[in-house]
Amino acid sequence: MAKERRRAVLELLQRPGNARCADCGAPGYREGFLWKRGRDNGQFLSRKFVLTEREGALKYFNRNDAKEPKAVMKIEHLNATFQPAKIGHPHGLQVTYLKDNSTRNIFIYHEDGKEIVDWFNALRAARFHYLQVAFPGAGDADLVPKLSRNYLKEGYMEKTGPKQTEGFRKRWFTMDDRRLMYFKDPLDAFARGEVFIGSKESGYTVLHGFPPSTQGHHWPHGITIVTPDRKFLFACETESDQREWVAAFQKAVDRPMLPQEYAVEAHFKHKP
Repeated sequence: MAKERRRAVLELLQRPGNARCADCGAPGYREGFLWKRGRDNGQFLSRKFVLTEREGALKYFNRNDAKEPKAVMKIEHLNATFQPAKIGHPHGLQVTYLKDNSTRNIFIYHEDGKEIVDWFNALRAARFHYLQVAFPGAGDADLVPKLSRNYLKEGYMEKTGPKQTEGFRKRWFTMDDRRLMYFKDPLDAFARGEVFIGSKESGYTVLHGFPPSTQGHHWPHGITIVTPDRKFLFACETESDQREWVAAFQKAVDRPMLPQEYAVEAHFKHKP
């Protein structure tokens, strides 16, 4: 069954018209209008989106006649995942990309469910073709899992600052591969902060509970993440939340780091 599913995915991704605009007929190109959530006001407005594999980018424009895009999202760092509950629309899609090496979120939807699925598949197809070029020796079965990813875990926790003397504040957390991001609101465009979670071989550990004499948390179930530089303290409302978060963190810690992940870790260490 798994082989049949994988074969179907590959057939879909390799179909010549998968990532093309119905009107223009150019392979690897798609354009259309999607409802996009405004970064500051939270309103959804119709925006023109253009996906071009030749430029390796997804772009959107604030005005129909605009010559320059409002944002250019490189396929190399792009991810898309369906988020209907978070966005509040059954066809909601969350797209993330790196801007100045920090994660940027955009939230989009289309009234037509088929249209948003076509966009999702077009983004995956563009990722597939990018990965084929970036990793020429890799087989298709190795590339398919890298096309898009769901988050390991999302939800509210409390956190405190680096001195661990400040009060704990409730934040929305998203665990995306090795990036733990926290937001004041789940629909914020930018994270308030990001934490890199490496492997145990590199000095990362996940612990149940708080260090002795920790104060200021409203929720009782603590988690401590030990990194080579400092400890991060989090509080969960329920024991089940604590277990799920610890499992997500442990999954990252138990996995050996890839060569490119060491470069990401080094950037986190040198963030201002």
